[in-house]
Amino acid sequence: MDAIISPKAIQTEFPECVGDLLTSDPVVQMSHYISHGKTTTLEHCCAVAYFSMRLSRTLHIQIDETSMLRGAFLHDFYLYDWHVPVSGRKLHGFSHPAAALRNARSHFSINRLEANVIEAHMWPLTLRSMPKCREAVVVCLVDKYCSFLETMGYRYRSKFMRYIPVRRGEVNG
Repeated sequence: MDAIISPKAIQTEFPECVGDLLTSDPVVQMSHYISHGKTTTLEHCCAVAYFSMRLSRTLHIQIDETSMLRGAFLHDFYLYDWHVPVSGRKLHGFSHPAAALRNARSHFSINRLEANVIEAHMWPLTLRSMPKCREAVVVCLVDKYCSFLETMGYRYRSKFMRYIPVRRGEVNG
């Protein structure tokens, strides 16, 4: 695969890797929750997947690209508004990787690499859940980058979002 990711590549390769996720009602539900700033969780996960693909191709990192993209799309698959306090729920930063992995396993068939991408994306905050594969390291780093940009107010008006063939719901609130 080429290091350059063209709109055509996004239109063809993303659906090949994550087609079942893109049309799944539970994944589309992520558009109802805000992740960072004004970015929905679905937009955030799409951005993390896209930039993970770009980084791994640019640096010629030998990875299982399908597992990395699937893990990136599901890394924040927790399906709740973390801004609303709930009695008994642990701090979001520490607990949401486990919630995302539980949800991913209950809705999809998840392999070992995808599971590590999901559970380790908050490392080093989640000390016991370290990235154990290159796919998880890439997504962990890219997630920090995207989260920082979104928190600072960056909006993805970009080329990659319009080419991701996902159904989007209305954002609550």
